[in-house]
Amino acid sequence: MFPDAISSGTPPVESSMSIDAHRQREVKWMALLPMVPPSQARRNKKVKRLLLDGVPSSVRYLVWCHLSDSKARAIPGVYSRLGKRQRVPAFSDIEKDAKTYFPDQTQLHPFDGPLVSLLQAYLNMVPDIQYSSGLTSIAGHLLLLSPEEDAFWIFASMMDAHLRPYFSANTIQLEVDAALLSRAIEANDPAVCKKLYVTLSIPPSAIAKSWFSTLFVGTLPVDYLHRIWDVFLYEGVTLLFRVGLALVQCVRHLLLQATSEEAAMEYLVHPPLASLPSTADAFLNQALMMKLRDDDVRKQRIKMEAQIKRQTQSRTNGSSGMQTASISLPKTF
Repeated sequence: MFPDAISSGTPPVESSMSIDAHRQREVKWMALLPMVPPSQARRNKKVKRLLLDGVPSSVRYLVWCHLSDSKARAIPGVYSRLGKRQRVPAFSDIEKDAKTYFPDQTQLHPFDGPLVSLLQAYLNMVPDIQYSSGLTSIAGHLLLLSPEEDAFWIFASMMDAHLRPYFSANTIQLEVDAALLSRAIEANDPAVCKKLYVTLSIPPSAIAKSWFSTLFVGTLPVDYLHRIWDVFLYEGVTLLFRVGLALVQCVRHLLLQATSEEAAMEYLVHPPLASLPSTADAFLNQALMMKLRDDDVRKQRIKMEAQIKRQTQSRTNGSSGMQTASISLPKTF
């Protein structure tokens, strides 16, 4: 159990909280940020307490900058120079996805607009990244809260610290996390686990990729998403597992009634609003209270990644090298 979960019934920061309390939290954040170096923010208990207490929308972008330590990565002039390079192969896909995933944010649509420019710059800087629409989802959402160049460096920091393996040609990390997620679902709800992975034969990677490579953009309402990202930037990838477990719990009855993979995936990726807790903080609290040992997840990620690398190397040496490494799923199905 997460030791510092929010007390039951905590009101959401941006709705029912009084104006005075909102301003007090602003003041606390603005006082704390200069006192805690960004490089130490993710180990600071005062930062953690304030994160769980809430992040006012007026300072959220500043808090995200601090937690990601994005200012330390920013090199003056680099962003503009990257944007002037030749178009990346995924340019047309980015432009199309910008309109698909942000239909109402027309400022993100132009081919020379901030979203296309940000991803154009990033893919020029890190050319080994495999483009997928998840990149557009994450970058676009950052741009709704942050100035363009700041959003770029927050995005680059998030990718380097947490997400880059999900967009690699090598799928090892996604396979590892998909297997760990399936085990966590089994530990929390064996019936749902059997339904998803045995009865409906949903590939574990399909669920993990839909959630982890988008950071739940498009799955959660915006205010819920903000609270998850607040804590994700402090806790890291283990929070994604907790959020996934909470979503499974929220749509459990629908999953058990589902008669096809398509129906189950729709509930998981686009859960009905009525199935979620009534506030963003209530959902965050539910995620933090899920049965999961974060340290075990971290250790298992390292162990299983090494296992797959050995399997891949062995198969490459013993064959043409075209086979895909796999890992064992829970044995108790």
